[in-house]
Amino acid sequence: MQKEQQQLAELVKGKKVAFIGAGVSHKTLIEEFVGLGAHVTLCDKKNSVDDFGSYAETIRRLGIDLSLGEHYMDGFQGQDIILRTPGFEYYQKPLQDAIAAGTLVTSEVELFFDYCPCEIVGVTGSDGKTTTTTLISKFYEAAGRKVHLGGNIGAALLPMLPDVAPEDVAVVELSSFQLISMRKSPKIAVVTNVTPNHLDHHKDMQEYIDAKRNILLHQVPPCREVLGYENDITRSMVPDCKGKQVWFTRLHDTDNGAFLRGDGMLCMAEDGVVTPFLAQKDIKLRGLHNIENLLAAAAAVWGEVPVEAIQKVGSTFTGVEHRIEPVRVLDGVTYYNDSIGTSPTRTIAGLRSFDQKVILIAGGYDKHIPYEPLAPEVIAHVKNLVLMGATGPRIEKAVCEHPDFAASGLTIQHADTMQHAVELARAAAQPGDIIILSPASASFDLYPNFEVRGREFKKIVNELK
Repeated sequence: MQKEQQQLAELVKGKKVAFIGAGVSHKTLIEEFVGLGAHVTLCDKKNSVDDFGSYAETIRRLGIDLSLGEHYMDGFQGQDIILRTPGFEYYQKPLQDAIAAGTLVTSEVELFFDYCPCEIVGVTGSDGKTTTTTLISKFYEAAGRKVHLGGNIGAALLPMLPDVAPEDVAVVELSSFQLISMRKSPKIAVVTNVTPNHLDHHKDMQEYIDAKRNILLHQVPPCREVLGYENDITRSMVPDCKGKQVWFTRLHDTDNGAFLRGDGMLCMAEDGVVTPFLAQKDIKLRGLHNIENLLAAAAAVWGEVPVEAIQKVGSTFTGVEHRIEPVRVLDGVTYYNDSIGTSPTRTIAGLRSFDQKVILIAGGYDKHIPYEPLAPEVIAHVKNLVLMGATGPRIEKAVCEHPDFAASGLTIQHADTMQHAVELARAAAQPGDIIILSPASASFDLYPNFEVRGREFKKIVNELK
């Protein structure tokens, strides 16, 4: 057992440890913690062990205590350690009471940060996190480094700990839910932008911003911070920076960071030297927002990897699933899956990626974020709008109340299901048209996550005759 794993074992051995929920990462960790000698309690809203399906057998085999149902948070009492899941709101009273009573409240990501022996690069923001994180990981891989990729991007990091060597690099996508309680920050931190999001979970916009700032607040020099210049909130984070702060920007030249020059070259300016490193025409990623993601990723690794590695990845990488992902051409109509469009700003970026008006499928779970900023973009970039879900009426109201709506010729329809939405969109399409799923909303009204939503859309489209 390596040193870091030994330290984790010393933390949990003989301790009473409660896990909130049995998601993918917790299922792995529960087994590991029992093996390390912890006395584990699983706290979950489910009403009985049988509600866990196939995992019920594991619960019984491991002898885990259960605190279930309406009062599942009663299981927090008397615990030495509580591992929360990102979806569990940090400031709920039972959790804060446990902290006040001396319980260590932590998470899988926080423990990884505590014990990880290698350099960590962290990425957060309202938009662009996953593509930027993926690009950074590919830059390091192209440079010959072993990369551990995880966090909000989908893979649990703590179970990777036995395989992490000091010379490796961990590249971590961090959500506001993960950051809100973190007391360690990565050596290299990227904040892409901060716009209204997740206001169904955060008390207010300030709590959301403060959670994002945690990626910077606990850095220890020498360190590096990459901030989006075009976003007022990220620009205001400069006083939080403790190391070498650089910008990324598509709209301005800068003498401190990565930028898109007027001649179409992506450049990096640092220490008085401007280095052009990639031509915009050679980039395979669709959309100007992805130029920004490339600039952010390059600014993060500048000086850490050879320029040739950035050039190689930047000119070959075609994107991440569910992000303006081409699905199919049928009857001359091209279908795109942009299910990652869980907020208006993401959907706006997707719409701006096309040089023609599109047919847009939008709507979903309501995160209590404003839709007025989406309205002029829909009017400018959409000819047929198919709405579904709880936010459908809210999006329609914002669009219809815009002063340019009456003259726009935009048609709006409503669908009950994704199948119905695709059928309505297809009926409205002519050869040469583009249909894009970019909901500007979360998926939780109908789907467990945006990935499942995107894959159902692709399945429906691919089964069209």
